[in-house]
Amino acid sequence: MLPTSKTNNRPTTTAKLTPFIKPLCSLNQPAKYLATLSTLALFASAMLTPLYAQAALPEAIQAALSRANLSATDISIIITPVGDKNASRLPAPIQVINSPKQGISNSHIDSQPKSLSVDNVSADPNSIKRQVTQNNKAKEVTVYQSPLMTIEKQTIKQHEKQLHAYTDDPYTYQSLESTPSLLPNDGQSTSSVPNKNNPDKNSANKSSKGNASNATANNATIKISFSPLLSHQADIARTPASTMKLVPSFIALDTLGADFVWHTRVYHTGLIIGDKLYGDLIIQGSGDPKMTHERLQQLLYKVQTAGIHHINGDIIVDSAIFKNVSKDPAAFDNSPLRPYNASPDGFLVNFSSIGIQSYPLDNTRAQLTYTPQLANYQLPSMINIRSAACGQARYSLAPHWQPTQLTLNANLPDSCGEHAFYVAYPDAKDFAARVIASKWQTLGNTLTGKVISQEKPYLSNKNVKEGKSPRGLAAIAISPLPIVSYHSLNLTQQIYDINHFSNNVMTEQVALSIGAYDKAGINTDKVIHQQATSLYQFGQPPATDYSQALQAINHWWQTKLTTPPPHLTNGSGLCRDCTISAENLSELLTYAYEQPNFDAYVSSLGIAGVSGTISAHSERLPESQAIGRAWIKTGTLNNVTSMAGYVKGLSGQDYVVVGLINSDQALNAYTARPVLDAMLDWTAQH
Repeated sequence: MLPTSKTNNRPTTTAKLTPFIKPLCSLNQPAKYLATLSTLALFASAMLTPLYAQAALPEAIQAALSRANLSATDISIIITPVGDKNASRLPAPIQVINSPKQGISNSHIDSQPKSLSVDNVSADPNSIKRQVTQNNKAKEVTVYQSPLMTIEKQTIKQHEKQLHAYTDDPYTYQSLESTPSLLPNDGQSTSSVPNKNNPDKNSANKSSKGNASNATANNATIKISFSPLLSHQADIARTPASTMKLVPSFIALDTLGADFVWHTRVYHTGLIIGDKLYGDLIIQGSGDPKMTHERLQQLLYKVQTAGIHHINGDIIVDSAIFKNVSKDPAAFDNSPLRPYNASPDGFLVNFSSIGIQSYPLDNTRAQLTYTPQLANYQLPSMINIRSAACGQARYSLAPHWQPTQLTLNANLPDSCGEHAFYVAYPDAKDFAARVIASKWQTLGNTLTGKVISQEKPYLSNKNVKEGKSPRGLAAIAISPLPIVSYHSLNLTQQIYDINHFSNNVMTEQVALSIGAYDKAGINTDKVIHQQATSLYQFGQPPATDYSQALQAINHWWQTKLTTPPPHLTNGSGLCRDCTISAENLSELLTYAYEQPNFDAYVSSLGIAGVSGTISAHSERLPESQAIGRAWIKTGTLNNVTSMAGYVKGLSGQDYVVVGLINSDQALNAYTARPVLDAMLDWTAQH
């Protein structure tokens, strides 16, 4: 635990009154406003006095620490009021009830997990066309829930139980598959929605700090900065785990915009005669965080509808938008098969992960299917069954990726039944190439060459191999404009998956995209080649690596905020050397509260006791007042547990909450989590 460079100096009441005094003293008739000034000073002094600033921890939190065998030195907490309780920017609370007699029944909700979508070897183009339309409209719902929204606790429990029984990786499953939400309006919108309670807040100046409520006197805006309700070791830098995702996800919203999309463009060389391309097809990766296998098939279907069914050449995948970002998937925790360890890539497909679904045929054997299929790679279709408890893929199947085949070194436990396992492939580029080849064939098309995925722009396959530059007509052979430009899901939809399901590799894609696409950041100049004849040659920003992306994040922080920037080595929090203080994270969340894209941000967070990674809050603390009233991102590593987000107090006041627990001793993060549950409950009671 390292202290930040910012000391913990709490501002005095006099300093806090400066915004009140300056506009009033500038008036020409000070005597007229003397009484007003005195009244404001008394009001502000009473209002801004912290209730528990740097005081002993509340009894409920201290008791939870004791039960977890932790001490007050292991935790940092800061809880700060934000906004005007009469004009809250948080979504309406959700009422969680115990039985249908107490409210609306949710029996109509189908929470049964659906089987993995599989590759259809005779894919129907009309079906794919309908799928294109459905995917482009996916999750286009409003951000705010109805004030009367009610859901049964039993529905939530049944949904979570079925998910965990069905798959070894519920969050990857929900990210990859189109699973229905328990909440009809679960924040998966395509754009921010104006605040229904206070439309004026939607035009808030981006440069203004968020921890303010506004009052007007003679056209002068007075901002009241609230002191913390509770502050305990808030300036100590700690490992945040996945709460670090709150940093790049909001900075991306603020710099790129809630409606930002990634464009994957397809070009070609040579000529198209009839339905045959005599040349190479070039797929220019854009860094899209969520190019699922279904969306990839839609992209290739668009190529087909553009008139190309047969390619007399190669398919070249250009992933040069990101450079040197691949990592050893075993380096962090020696779990290379887990999708959360997948590497980012300029053309990331399906999180570089394959779904394996088991279908028992009898008591001794089960059939296996794979989504997506991999071209020229052997995948076992049958597996024997043993008597054992079902667990993660590495225990239940013991998969091992070999150069040309997948081997399963364990028999399937009989308790798995129909089960979906997710296994990460070790090489993002090879995975993308194999999936593209399989999908292209699935659509009924042919390819005489290979699919080649490379981290450099296209010259020509032959010249790349020989290390030569193209000459003559080959230098201008790329089509001037793309034959297909396929846009991603927008940023609002993508950060929903990032924060709701704690998706690591999607966070890395977004963090790298800040460095690549932020027009106001460090890396802004596009690469323009001399004698460029195609949009391909100048339509993309230059290649971005981690150092440039993190530099752009630090630049934003230093421009917008006052606390020191966090120490990042990646964007997802899957790191031991990444640190941030509770004070720093609180300032970010407070700033975000007043920004135009806040609706998209807060709606990406899990709802305490209802959804996301905080859904089990009600199981750990059944009587918590925070159930349905807190929007939270959680974080978990060995010896680390954390929560950060927003709570709507029973008084109507909104709060920013941050709690970080690090311990040098052996710590089961799940036994420590009730401490932070108590923090949410305590806050909601105010």
